[in-house]
Amino acid sequence: MDVSLLETSAPVRFSAHSPAHQGSLTLGTTEVWRNVAELVPSVIQRGYFGVTTPLVRLLLRSGVTPNTLTTVGMVVVVVSAVAYGLGAIHWGGILLLVSGIIDTLDGQVARQSALTSKFGAFYDSTLDRVGDGVTFIGIAAYLTYAPGVHLREVSVIACMVAIVAALLVSYMRARAEGLGINCSVGIFQRAERIILLGIPTALVGGGKNGVVITALVIILTVLSLVTVVQRFAHVRREATTLDLQSRGTQRG
Repeated sequence: MDVSLLETSAPVRFSAHSPAHQGSLTLGTTEVWRNVAELVPSVIQRGYFGVTTPLVRLLLRSGVTPNTLTTVGMVVVVVSAVAYGLGAIHWGGILLLVSGIIDTLDGQVARQSALTSKFGAFYDSTLDRVGDGVTFIGIAAYLTYAPGVHLREVSVIACMVAIVAALLVSYMRARAEGLGINCSVGIFQRAERIILLGIPTALVGGGKNGVVITALVIILTVLSLVTVVQRFAHVRREATTLDLQSRGTQRG
């Protein structure tokens, strides 16, 4: 869903506003979504794109731009966060998943209409980061004020850490790619966050005493931190190799 808090060269996102994103699967998505899609049975993938392809064509005929879809997706994410905060956990999960669907649509529209642009990539990635933040803020609000929540303090702190981790995952890739190092590694990125949080909360809500959403937040936080460590180790290894190569060239 990066930029300097934002990934300008190849943002972690579902969709594609820049040429680097074209051709990912037949879906027009980034490698992040491709990793998730590999876990989904092909019959479900075909069904999903069988339903969305006519919608993409309608959007193209209607002249809807990728940036318009990105904006609509952001509004849906904010409404989802409000729903989480007010305790409408089912609706929060449903709307979060809808925002992910819109994100795949804006990528397909950008690719098929050739309306890719550097600003589009920047705009999309910026709003993705806002979306990451407001989602966990909404959940933290619910966990703070809902009655009977177990591990209230732990879960609220986990939400705070999750925001920092999500931004770090994005920033580390942006900074690495600014140094000329590919950094698309890591087990847990934006697509995975949306799916892991959206599906369970859409189906079962927050659980008794908030136990389900608390567990999800803690799991999301841990997996995001693992991704931070993976990216740090990857960049350290690649940067060291590049530095050694550079010194060898200078000596030669």
